[in-house]
Amino acid sequence: MAGRARGSARSLLAALLAPALAALLVSPARGRGGRGHGDWDAAAQLPPLPPREDAARVARFVAHVCDWGALASLSTDPAVRGWAFADVLSLSDGPPGAGSGVPYFYLSPLQQSVANLQENPHATLTMSLAQTNFCRKKGFDPQSPLCTHIILSGTVTKVNQTEIDFAKHSLFVRHPEMKTWPSSHNWFFAKLNITNIWVLDYFGGPKIVTPEEYYNVTVQ
Repeated sequence: MAGRARGSARSLLAALLAPALAALLVSPARGRGGRGHGDWDAAAQLPPLPPREDAARVARFVAHVCDWGALASLSTDPAVRGWAFADVLSLSDGPPGAGSGVPYFYLSPLQQSVANLQENPHATLTMSLAQTNFCRKKGFDPQSPLCTHIILSGTVTKVNQTEIDFAKHSLFVRHPEMKTWPSSHNWFFAKLNITNIWVLDYFGGPKIVTPEEYYNVTVQ
């Protein structure tokens, strides 16, 4: 009798939880930006993608709406020294609606990527609209060039005193959790000094954008 009662209770619990679990599985992932940025997945907040003919503007658009990217550096870990080493990093190019095009990071010497960059600051960063609802709504696979993504290469350096306030505000407004990260980790602000830009938003290979073209774009 007790066994049947426990079985019935489990069945009832499963029936109650099923709708919630299904919702979690089918719902799009949500952004983790701060107030005024929030969830770029919402149709009312995600601005329209610029025309693909304007590759520089597309690059600036992706850099601004993305909250994170994958940064590749050369590993200093003895087990894989000299190999490519990629890590996901939160980033921001400016407060919502005021993007600078410069990817800013909040880094700690405890991160393996930082150890790599201290020996060799050259790195490559990729950001994709797969992190928004853009590709899901259109049925684009993240690897498809139609799921617009950009690749930026350059050097990662610490932000100087004249730029630190902007970097801090840019990151903290979109990643408020950063304010609570332990100070014992010696966090610092850094940025990617961009030297090369590739845009993939259609078939036929990447489009090359110069840093001058990229920074001359006016973003609304």
